[in-house]
Amino acid sequence: MKVCFVGAGPGDPELITIKGQKKIAAADIVIYAGSLVNPEVLAGCKKGAEIHNSAVMTLEEVLEVMKRGVKEGKVVVRVHTGDPSIYGAIREQIDRLAEEGIACEVIPGVSSFTGAAAALQAEYTLPGVAQTVILTRREGRTPVPPRQDLASLAAHKASLVIFLSVAMIEDVVAELAPSYGKTAPVAVVQRATWPDEKIVTGTLEDIAAKVKEAGITKTALILVGYFLGNEYELSRLYDKNFSHEYRGASS
Repeated sequence: MKVCFVGAGPGDPELITIKGQKKIAAADIVIYAGSLVNPEVLAGCKKGAEIHNSAVMTLEEVLEVMKRGVKEGKVVVRVHTGDPSIYGAIREQIDRLAEEGIACEVIPGVSSFTGAAAALQAEYTLPGVAQTVILTRREGRTPVPPRQDLASLAAHKASLVIFLSVAMIEDVVAELAPSYGKTAPVAVVQRATWPDEKIVTGTLEDIAAKVKEAGITKTALILVGYFLGNEYELSRLYDKNFSHEYRGASS
């Protein structure tokens, strides 16, 4: 037996993958991140399934449930929000399970950063504007490694997606403005894909005030960059004068 980690998606219960949904339906034991995962994702659990909310559990308690389940020959599923590879804290669980000789499987999910882009109908990699996307967070109670602070990353002027930092929006603005400029467009998306999704747009000059006025203090992403603007180049992929493996150039 092995433990399966499932990405539940950003909020909309229909955004979980079919594979993830099937795994949850087959589970004897489900441990889910209750503070973030939409409970509707668990609607497909079979009758009698043992369900644990990890929001009130320690790492050791989570691991004990997993180890017990595997020992008893049960199907154990660990459900994380979004995609578990992004701020999912799964590595520490997988490594500890490996020490016990327990194998793992990871089923990816739709991340909130793609959910936010969908809500904005935005493209992070606009030709002539940005071909790089940086996913990051501001230093808070948890530090960030050297040279990965916002001010350093801002120098690249890439499309920037900032997690876990909206409560520090003024500090975020102060660190980004010198590189991006005060007129750089910004969008803050709270609870992307949930029914109560909230979107606030502006510039680095006014976004902090707008976010505070909207009462947004958590569960929101900060998107920064000129991919949110209106100027960009057309993709060569569909350019009639650009040939590639499947299409020749027009004469």
